[in-house]
Amino acid sequence: MGRPAIKLALQVVGAALFVSGAMWALQGLGILMWPAGSFMLAQREWALYGGVTALIGVVMILLGQRIGRGS
Repeated sequence: MGRPAIKLALQVVGAALFVSGAMWALQGLGILMWPAGSFMLAQREWALYGGVTALIGVVMILLGQRIGRGS
């Protein structure tokens, strides 16, 4: 697996983690009340889990960009 493939993998997985984590955090905070049957709605622990997941996603995206610069 070459650098372009690793870069792409980090950025795609990182973006997926960021979006998922942000959604979990918003659901946990009671801001995003969708889907109506979700067990995460207004559950503060999911705000924490989502925030951590989104942060990991951002780190992965940044690592992918760094690899792209040859560092």
